Amino acid sequence: MQKLTGHERISRFLKRQPHDHIGAYESFWSETHTKWTEEGHTFLHENLDDHFNLDLSQIWCFNNTVDLDFIEELVEEDETTRLTKNGNGAILRWYKDKSGPPENVDYTIKGREQWNEIREKLLGVDTRRINYEQYRAVKNDAKAKDRFFCWSGVNVFELMHPVCGHEYMLMGMALDPDWIRDMVQVFTDMIINLMDDLFAKEGQPDGIYFYEDMGFKERPFMSPAMYRELIFPAHKRTVDYAHARNMPVIMHSCGFVEPLLSDIVKSGIDCLQAIEVKAGMDPLRIQKNYGDVLSLMGGLDVRVMNANDKTAIDRELEAKIPALMKNNGFCLHSDHSIPPEVEYETYKYFREKGRELGTYK
Repeated sequence: MQKLTGHERISRFLKRQPHDHIGAYESFWSETHTKWTEEGHTFLHENLDDHFNLDLSQIWCFNNTVDLDFIEELVEEDETTRLTKNGNGAILRWYKDKSGPPENVDYTIKGREQWNEIREKLLGVDTRRINYEQYRAVKNDAKAKDRFFCWSGVNVFELMHPVCGHEYMLMGMALDPDWIRDMVQVFTDMIINLMDDLFAKEGQPDGIYFYEDMGFKERPFMSPAMYRELIFPAHKRTVDYAHARNMPVIMHSCGFVEPLLSDIVKSGIDCLQAIEVKAGMDPLRIQKNYGDVLSLMGGLDVRVMNANDKTAIDRELEAKIPALMKNNGFCLHSDHSIPPEVEYETYKYFREKGRELGTYK
């Protein structure tokens, strides 16, 4: 087969159609890029999609904060952390010397009563939530470089917990499911209304890339029954929205979500990412069970790269890529993202070895 563009390669991968070699995409910690720049391998503001010739570009361009007029408050600060209160009413402790999620200290919204006081702020379309210019710039850049372009953002699970915290949200699922249903409805409407406005003004992307971190180590956050009852309707509605407009859907979910996967697949997603091995996910098992209806991106254990051992990388890739690529539905990606422990030459080797093994004969 002749060499394809990144756009063509990802388009075919999402449909599990024949292509020249497996596609490649990746996420990098900001500290990783900084380290590689200090070592002279990359430039500070360089796009790593360009540097490593990746096949996909995505852009986050929605501001989902409840109160857009709220000015972040500094509650306290020490040498290593900042404690802040944001426009969601969340009090969070951020670490100064590393990226990643903050410590969740407290939340203003802890139940239906507090939610009812702020829900109107999320109704309708407030265009301040949309960064049209950023979307347009990345969309045009991806088109110029023949990459597959995704609008990226969070779906309802990842919209709810920044407002009320995982604990209050999960207690609400058990004790006050009607409150959760209302939040799900409001946030589903918001996502679709904002996408409608953006795409009408700036044109559609090639695909949708939803982020929904629904698991932790060896467990999902909720039972399959709770997912099916409370979250699935939103996933089905948002995926149907995308498919009605010929946009395939990639869903990222960290943690162990295999118990939810039979229902997630019924929502209609086209691809699952990141397939986190250290949480208990097994891409070979998932492909065996769902490979005829689901493309996979990820599932390659980043801990192997952390050791900067090329022999170990060979073992990881050789054990997985030949099997995962058989149905044309696999894209090269770590099982999460690339931390600063990974040397530049290690990632470069991973990328090149993966493409070599993933070339279709």
